[in-house]
Amino acid sequence: MQQTDRCFRFACLACAALAGWLMLGVFVQLGAHSAAAWQRFGLGFLCSAEWDPAQGIFGAAPAIVGTLLTTLLALLFAIPLSFVAALFVTEAPDCLARPLSQAIDLLAAIPSVIYGMWGLFVLAPIMQDHVQPLLAAIPGSTRLLGEDDNGFGFLTAGLILSLMILPYMSAVMRDVFRMTPPMLREAAYGAGCTRWEATKDVVMRYGIRGILGGIFIGMGRALGETMAVLFVIGNMMQLPEGLFSGGTTIAATLANNFAESQGLEQSALFALGLILLLMSFGIQVAAQYYLHLTGAKRGEAR
Repeated sequence: MQQTDRCFRFACLACAALAGWLMLGVFVQLGAHSAAAWQRFGLGFLCSAEWDPAQGIFGAAPAIVGTLLTTLLALLFAIPLSFVAALFVTEAPDCLARPLSQAIDLLAAIPSVIYGMWGLFVLAPIMQDHVQPLLAAIPGSTRLLGEDDNGFGFLTAGLILSLMILPYMSAVMRDVFRMTPPMLREAAYGAGCTRWEATKDVVMRYGIRGILGGIFIGMGRALGETMAVLFVIGNMMQLPEGLFSGGTTIAATLANNFAESQGLEQSALFALGLILLLMSFGIQVAAQYYLHLTGAKRGEAR
């Protein structure tokens, strides 16, 4: 029995170590293949907005800003919708909650290229004919939105991404709400709390780690999404002039250029991949650090 326990412990340790070594290997490979770009441009690569393969000049700023902007827009749209959807399917009668819950889960099974095609042929024309003219009519909106009105751009890409990450976030939040002990809810109702107050002050505080986990899962999906964004963002290597303007993201830039790249351009694309990996890794580390710092306020043991 002891021999079996030692073997099982060794197998678990090996699997955990393998994950760490794989992550380290990805960092090393991306760093090695991007070394030429870092040696040529240095940290100025992060701030430069010029991308000219003919002259051998490459800058990551448009792709970095585009990635952050589309992810931020996706989260702004998806977080409230996923929270409300999860709360509704948790509180609704079973005859209504079950099919709605299954429908939300099925959204996660749709391939990203299908979202991109739907965005290209359905959402982009709606944005061009109805949404963009309506928003552009608001006084003073041109400074934020820009002057482009072709249906493509960061706002359309953000909407597509929000639909893609919504089922993941909603599924996690739904499970967190259902795992809250019923006695906590009943105690809140007995103290005179409304349903919203019980959800906000009891359920959310009890499952804050799971809720934030769902949000960061969606954020990770939005940061690295390629095909859906590729169809609707415009694919222009330039800094955004507004939410209606076209641009690019790191993942879209890699998909567009990597197959035909070579030499310094390929090294610059590897550098973009390294930046994207560091962004995702940094966000996860910051989230865990935040949860650790605020754990005492939620009554968690350290």
